[in-house]
Amino acid sequence: MNLDGKRALVTGGSSGIGAATVTALGKAGATVAVLDLTAEPGQGDLAVPCDVRDESQVVAAVRRVHDELGGLDVAVLNAGIGGLAHLVDMTLEEFDRVLDVNLKGTFLTLRESARVMVEAGTGGAIVATSSTSSFLAERGMAHYNSSKAAVNMLVRIAARELGPFGIRVNAVAPGVTRTPLFAPTERLPGYWERLAERTPSGELGAAGDVAEAIVALARLDWVTGQVLAADGGISLFSPIDPTG
Repeated sequence: MNLDGKRALVTGGSSGIGAATVTALGKAGATVAVLDLTAEPGQGDLAVPCDVRDESQVVAAVRRVHDELGGLDVAVLNAGIGGLAHLVDMTLEEFDRVLDVNLKGTFLTLRESARVMVEAGTGGAIVATSSTSSFLAERGMAHYNSSKAAVNMLVRIAARELGPFGIRVNAVAPGVTRTPLFAPTERLPGYWERLAERTPSGELGAAGDVAEAIVALARLDWVTGQVLAADGGISLFSPIDPTG
């Protein structure tokens, strides 16, 4: 897909990977709407305040993007939050807090974006932000990892269901990326240095690195139902590597 002149939306587009994706899509020639709790005028070409957990807000926001931009060709489902709690200490409220944004929010924006694309009959591309945590077992992150693993399956099923309408659905799984979501771990002594040592590229990622992968998947016409790790290779790390 040539993105020049295409209409796009990015959830969670006010900061981090979302903001970098808004910039990258704009550089590729797309007109971009930002959907975010903190969306403000000047962010992208259209800023729409939206809580992705709220069905009525998502329905109204996606329809507004379609109407004001004149269509929707690309949807980036990026809004997400993290959390840290061990299973025996995790409250239902904490579990729901993460799943409501990461899974329910992704489902709602995927569904509504797909509806307007199917209605238009011109196809499109949908890219969700997953995580390398979706296929790793990390202590204290059962709600986050489970939510992202579910996003991967949602993407695969959506790719099958929407393929006949010319709509491709993929996900990017970032690894350790310097974003506001990951910033609290900077307080852990030596943590970022240890992660960089385990990464084949030798460094942690930036939001722009992931944004490039998202834009690439939006462009690739013969790729659907895939989860692309954009992680510098950190998911290749094995603690039982006999040479490590």
